[in-house]
Amino acid sequence: MTIGKQLSEELKQQAVNTKRLLERIPNDKLTWKPHEKSTQIGRLGMHIAELPNSIVRTLEATEIDFAAIQFKPVFPNSVSEILETLDKSIAKAVEALGKMSDKDMDVIYTARRGDQIVYKMSRAALVRRTLEHAIHHRGQLTVYLRLLDIPVPGTFGPSADER
Repeated sequence: MTIGKQLSEELKQQAVNTKRLLERIPNDKLTWKPHEKSTQIGRLGMHIAELPNSIVRTLEATEIDFAAIQFKPVFPNSVSEILETLDKSIAKAVEALGKMSDKDMDVIYTARRGDQIVYKMSRAALVRRTLEHAIHHRGQLTVYLRLLDIPVPGTFGPSADER
């Protein structure tokens, strides 16, 4: 099995847990945030749902220049919009990963901000980092849910709400 297919399988497994978390976001609290420095729960959910799209960008190019792009965060109007984004981004990433040879996954990807190199790593390593990034934000979302007194689903085993 190729590295791309292995990562694709992991992404699909993680998507199950991700969806369970995102489904818990209350529609009437999309703009809620636990602190003024925190992001809104709806925006956090959308960011998590969009992350697989960055896997596709990683596999379609060999570099990104953050100075040359304007990032515009998406603030969802509903949880169904977040879930639809997740389903579409997972499907695209799974398809793209399935087409990659091991040689394709070894290609070095460079992120820069103008002349400054932010990082260089293989596509495989960057996909792994993206999966870790999503898991990090899922952890944040579990805290948000707990603060809203919403039962938290388990992700790597049962949660206190599922025992």
